[in-house]
Amino acid sequence: MNTLSVNLSIPFPSKREAEIAYEVLRVDKEPSRGSVIKNLTVDNNLVHISISGTEARKVRVALTSFFDNLILVTETMQQFGPSAPSYDYY
Repeated sequence: MNTLSVNLSIPFPSKREAEIAYEVLRVDKEPSRGSVIKNLTVDNNLVHISISGTEARKVRVALTSFFDNLILVTETMQQFGPSAPSYDYY
């Protein structure tokens, strides 16, 4: 069976905002029974997502779920305003 892949790069206004989105989105792993692999990386102000699987329906569901979470993250960041340039609370 062929593997279906979706690769996207999502730009953010700043490197810090991309890092925040990455840290929030990366915690949601795909269920092992789902046969979908999700890989998330951050590079400067871009978040890269790769979703692959053998069933189109499951890849579509994973992509839809990712976009739902991405929308929530970006709306939350907009609501709270610009982020601090760095995270130094530890």
